[in-house]
Amino acid sequence: MRYLILGCDYDGTLATAGRMDPATTESLRQLRATGRRVVLLTGRELPDLLTLLPEPELFDRIVAENGALLYRPVEREERLLAEAPSEAFVAELRRRQVAPLSIGRVIVATWEPEEQVVLEVIRELGLERQLIFNKGAVMVLPSGVNKATGLDAALEELGLSPRNCVAVGDAENDHALLGRAECAVAVANALPALKEAADLVTRGADGDGVRELVARLVGSDLEDLGPRLTRHAIPVGTRDDGSEVTWPSYGAALLVSGASGSGKSTFATGLLERVAQRGYQCCIVDPEGDYSTLPGAVVLGDTDHAPTLAQMADVLGPPGRSVVLNLLAIPLEQRPEFFAGALARLQELRARSGRPHWIVADEAHHLMPPGWKGVPAAPANGLGSTLLITVYPDRVAAPVLATVGGVVAVGEAPDRVLRNASDAMHRTVPGLAPVSLGPGEVLFWPVATEAPPVRLRTVPARGERRRHLRKYAEGELPEARSFYFRGPRGALNLRAQNLVLYLQIAAGVDDETWIHHLRQGDYSRWFREAIKDEDLADEVAAIERQPNLTPEDGRARVRAAVEARYTV
Repeated sequence: MRYLILGCDYDGTLATAGRMDPATTESLRQLRATGRRVVLLTGRELPDLLTLLPEPELFDRIVAENGALLYRPVEREERLLAEAPSEAFVAELRRRQVAPLSIGRVIVATWEPEEQVVLEVIRELGLERQLIFNKGAVMVLPSGVNKATGLDAALEELGLSPRNCVAVGDAENDHALLGRAECAVAVANALPALKEAADLVTRGADGDGVRELVARLVGSDLEDLGPRLTRHAIPVGTRDDGSEVTWPSYGAALLVSGASGSGKSTFATGLLERVAQRGYQCCIVDPEGDYSTLPGAVVLGDTDHAPTLAQMADVLGPPGRSVVLNLLAIPLEQRPEFFAGALARLQELRARSGRPHWIVADEAHHLMPPGWKGVPAAPANGLGSTLLITVYPDRVAAPVLATVGGVVAVGEAPDRVLRNASDAMHRTVPGLAPVSLGPGEVLFWPVATEAPPVRLRTVPARGERRRHLRKYAEGELPEARSFYFRGPRGALNLRAQNLVLYLQIAAGVDDETWIHHLRQGDYSRWFREAIKDEDLADEVAAIERQPNLTPEDGRARVRAAVEARYTV
């Protein structure tokens, strides 16, 4: 399921004239019977609310006072989420005869037009308080406290993510709540501004609208709303005219393909940064250690220790934490079996919590080869939101390729890359023609829409320099990917397994050896293929092409290019 939580406003949404009717109560019972959770979020004070609810335990959590108080109905425990109002503030409101006036644990409430007096008192006392409106009601709360922050606190206790939440409301104070949820719903009696912000407006009002929403959740998990939820889409890049191309945040498989060293991991890192920025949890299966600096990710495994599935499940417990599974310690022939076990465990986690939202399979041809036994019975649903990265699409299991809805080609001859991918998928790329890509560009084929491919300029990865710094500047590249200063006659064999050693050896090697590799284009080739830095490779290639460059000047300029990107 995509939606495991329903976040509901009370007055004007669940309740009419302060009361829920029995049909709405029964509807929530049916929703909970599917394994979903229900969180009630209201501006009311808790004692007042509990007198109106015959069955508070129907809700997994209650957020009262517009986000300032969290209540656990089963345990009958309260938790304050903000500071109480000062005695001086309350006393001054009473002295000025603000009425009606209600003082909660945190909230101070009145009605229009008393907000003018309240604002004067806040200003005179120098307080940091905000006013929130609710169809004539005026609520005074600490800055930053609202139903969205209350929802976050409730979901944190439940171990769930807002990215799996549907929220429904009717008034001004529900804007923050609907904005925080994955799917925003307004009942028919909602204010026009809230309807404009919603992804769905119910036909029914109040409890009728909630029952209508629950029926759609139980019946289809709101699958038909998917195309409308474009506010969560992940940017892929921009066309030549500046228009943006995005990728769905849920349920689709994207294939990234190109030659080794062509920039696949650079593109994927940028895409995953944007996925993480939107609050989605990822599990990245990483054979080469390329994703160790993804924001909010914990890396499991290294060259000597394999990650375990128990560790993976533990790390993915909190919704805000992603995991990178480094497979360097697992032999190549054992990786498909490991990934099959990991995918089975991830499917179990998704069934319970809706997470991880994205699964990333780098070197997918090693993890899911033809005949792979881990193919889900229903791969389109079983894999869900997936990023597949591979040099060889034709070596990926056919049922996995059948789930692909888009292909990103990187590097040289992207048209050939798309043709290889389409042949493996038994599809035809419409309007395919030879294309040359510039730095930071990809060729994107939206397979599912049957539209022709389009060249895109991608969004740079913010963490790319940090990733390179840790892995390439100071890390340990394998022998096959290290740089070797050999000289024109192969008399030397000086290995540089990272950028620090490269610069050190380059500074001390003889001029003949230095110039030999420069004229051969060896430096830019290494930066492009092993260091995987297209921009650095392009800059150094331009240096290599200069005919009258002295060894001293060449060393200085290449060193400056490296140090401009890596603080080594």
